[in-house]
Amino acid sequence: MTFPELNPVVGYVSLVLVAFSTVLIGIYGLRISRTTGDFYVASRTVRPWWNASAIGGEYLSAASFLGVAGLILLSGVDALWFPIGYTAGYLMLLLFVAAPLRRSGAYTIPDFAQARLDSRNVRRVTSLLVIAVGWLYIVPQLHGAALTVRITTGLPSWVGSVAVVVVVCLSVVTGGMRSITFVQAFQYWLKLTAIAVPIVFILIQLAGSGEALTDDGAVFDSALNATAGASLYQNISLVIALLFGTLGLPHVLVRFYTNPDGPSARRTTLIVLGLLSVFYLFPTLYGVLGRIHTPDLAVRGAADATVLLLPSRIFDGAAGDLLSALVTAGAFAAFLSTSSGLVVSLAGVVSQDFFRGSVSGFRWAAIISALIPLGFALLTDTLALAGSVSMVFAFTASTICPLLLLGIWWRGLTDVGAIAGMLSGAVLCGGSILAAAGMGSDRAPQWLEQPALWTVPSAFAVTIAVSLLTARRKPANASRVLARLHTPEAL
Repeated sequence: MTFPELNPVVGYVSLVLVAFSTVLIGIYGLRISRTTGDFYVASRTVRPWWNASAIGGEYLSAASFLGVAGLILLSGVDALWFPIGYTAGYLMLLLFVAAPLRRSGAYTIPDFAQARLDSRNVRRVTSLLVIAVGWLYIVPQLHGAALTVRITTGLPSWVGSVAVVVVVCLSVVTGGMRSITFVQAFQYWLKLTAIAVPIVFILIQLAGSGEALTDDGAVFDSALNATAGASLYQNISLVIALLFGTLGLPHVLVRFYTNPDGPSARRTTLIVLGLLSVFYLFPTLYGVLGRIHTPDLAVRGAADATVLLLPSRIFDGAAGDLLSALVTAGAFAAFLSTSSGLVVSLAGVVSQDFFRGSVSGFRWAAIISALIPLGFALLTDTLALAGSVSMVFAFTASTICPLLLLGIWWRGLTDVGAIAGMLSGAVLCGGSILAAAGMGSDRAPQWLEQPALWTVPSAFAVTIAVSLLTARRKPANASRVLARLHTPEAL
């Protein structure tokens, strides 16, 4: 689709300012990143408010900033499950994972897997899955950057993807986790400002012009409730994917290793719930107003542009340009912060397994972790951002999540059971996603398009069944490790 042309100066200025500020903050992080602990987990000294802002910065990705509004434009009220699920996933983290994972003392998810099950094979399988999840998640961020650059500057799409990878590599390579913590905390508040301020002015403009929230007789409520009619199966499967998928996202979990202790990890998660709840109000409003004022974007490959184009549809001249510049800056910050978090988490895994965990190995691992998904992004088309990310959540929920939940809460888990569960979840969920993609969205059955409802329980069932059949392989140190995970630091 050919998008309405925006003032290219708006795009250039916004993108350059965000990129420059990101690199500048990364350089500042370099000044205080001196040890291996600084690069991997910021020496475990990040306080709850700061860490929560950083988590919000990396979690609010292209799917959140652009994709939620696009899906609401296309599907109406059914798409509200996305912001609800994205936020509620952190409640699951708060209840079941945050504090025990921090007490594990690990640097990465594979570190936790090896410590809990005393198995190099479990570590290897976990590492491969973490890398796969990270690459799958980075690709939509690069697609979002490509879309944003094409709309706002008129440059070829590949420029956006390459620009994100260059800036992310500079930030991560220079300062590691401590540097990225500063960058992501700044970018959360930038994104919140960038998405909130324009919508406030849009609402004021619509109310003052006499249109209120209507256009050509359409009303606000009917715009939201005109849905595409997703089935009960699809909605339940989506919620399961989002709730359980959040528990296994590597760039989210690595953040809890940076807290000083378990209680601060819980406080961090509680603050994140508040930050996300506030943020998701705004893309929801963009989606609803987009159904009224940008209905021409309700086609494949265009709906994700709603947030970028709505301000220019409501305001003319300088006002429209300024508000468009703001949302463009926020969108680019979303791609940078999420990609940075993913690259940091992947670099930690790759460097530990292939470069002996050194700082120089971390830097090489970061470059590799960014370049490979760039190749995939350049070779594939942009899909619906929130929809493609939900598939990553389903895959994560079917693979890494069972390992974490059962590893933290069930003494009977064995190494063979964990491997069987992860591999079965990967085959079932990955196979379903590939089969649905091959058949096309119009012909694929619902159970292939949204597989989490059956692949997640299947992965848990296989893990438990195989662990019971191999009970003799339960690690000798299981009781000691579980005691460490669940005993408050004060004791």
